[in-house]
Amino acid sequence: MKLSEYFEKTKGRGVIATSDSKGKVGMAVYGRPHFINEKTIAFIMADRLMHKNLQSNPYAAYLFMEAKERYVGKRLYLTKIREEKDKAFIDKIRRKESCPAYTVYKDQIKHLVYFRIDKVLPLLGDKK
Repeated sequence: MKLSEYFEKTKGRGVIATSDSKGKVGMAVYGRPHFINEKTIAFIMADRLMHKNLQSNPYAAYLFMEAKERYVGKRLYLTKIREEKDKAFIDKIRRKESCPAYTVYKDQIKHLVYFRIDKVLPLLGDKK
């Protein structure tokens, strides 16, 4: 199954981690990534710590845990490649019905941040 199909069909929760230029790590709950193609994803970000960290350090990791009793999911290792602030486009692709953060942060400046997928690992272990 393609990675884009996996994230489209699989229910679960995600966490993104970034760090600043000094290596201080931050983490936040995030929804599923928006797939541009099989090697490029994007996340909608508010003007908060995860986005701020990416201004000085382009590396991030995204952990996705499936909504199952077992520990199943994916770990994505990412590099930021660009971002944009097209509010109309961001509102168009936003998953409003499944994103509780939408109501909390909808009025903050939003960024669509694009990442290259550098590596994909299962939730547990290091075998692909």
